Amino acid sequence: MTTPQRVLLVGGSGFMGRYVAEALLAAGHSVAVLARGEREPPPGVELLRGARDDAASLEQALAGRRFDLTVDFLAFDAIDVERLLLLPHAALGRYVMISSGQVYLVARGSTAPYAEDEAEREAIPEPPAETRDHLQWSYGIGKRRAEHVLLGLRGSHGVRAVALRLPIVQGNGDGSLRLWAWLQRMLDGGPVLVPDGARLSRHVWAGDVARAVVWLAEHDAPRHTFYNLAQPELVPLRELLERIARAAGLSPVFVDVTYEEMEAAGIDGDAVPWAGRWASVPDPARVINEWHLNPTPLAEYLPDVVRWHLEHRPTASHLGYVYREAEIAFARQRGVPATRG
Repeated sequence: MTTPQRVLLVGGSGFMGRYVAEALLAAGHSVAVLARGEREPPPGVELLRGARDDAASLEQALAGRRFDLTVDFLAFDAIDVERLLLLPHAALGRYVMISSGQVYLVARGSTAPYAEDEAEREAIPEPPAETRDHLQWSYGIGKRRAEHVLLGLRGSHGVRAVALRLPIVQGNGDGSLRLWAWLQRMLDGGPVLVPDGARLSRHVWAGDVARAVVWLAEHDAPRHTFYNLAQPELVPLRELLERIARAAGLSPVFVDVTYEEMEAAGIDGDAVPWAGRWASVPDPARVINEWHLNPTPLAEYLPDVVRWHLEHRPTASHLGYVYREAEIAFARQRGVPATRG
């Protein structure tokens, strides 16, 4: 039997952290969450109150504590990793950074689906400020800098570290409203615009993130620093939306469009999530082959996630829903009825 591990989740009070905490507890490990304390942790999880951007607060929260494994959900740039891992007297054990497939999207000439080495390419130039591309670029570059610091500390300080690179994460309790953005459009009966619907997509179930963390808690440090985690299938965005509609028992009218057409109609390109070049498609072959951990197929996890969203409908809309009338008007100009007859 595996020796119970003491695991610290930094910022693990969100929906993905809850999956991880519950899986660790079920496997017999003890779990503490380091967070500001704005949300209650799951039952059985200890809360350590501390602010991630305040080294003194972190030091106070971790004083006298010792962990075997630390999982960091809040490493968005180099300073985040440095502030935590260089904290005096902190006993954090092995370190797992939750990173992003976005590091591939800011690498010049990277080819999808992305193997881990693709992120080592030179970074693409910075897009113009205050653009949609700049916001996405900044997130990917920040994660890239955090990874570089992690790699450096592994060499200079002997930090035992791994980074899990994730695409879009799906799961029950997701408050991002990204899945709801599509479901709300399907539910209102109007046509649903699908920009760049042929582009391949690949997400990951939060339950598989939890399984990966449990694996790391129960095994010696893996051979590499960087590992992708993603569902096995690559599916076009339009097919993904069709699967969501079937899981919801809906039959919406999808309208294929380009971003240029949307913007010409006054619809912001960010009105709908998951679309376009800023959705990564990592290749999970390394984690499958080395860890023998097979991520859950889309068909197995998606219906339950859709059902959860329908049963827990949010009171707010995704920000892009403000363009809904313009979307319907655009579709009407294409000869698509405003509502299903």
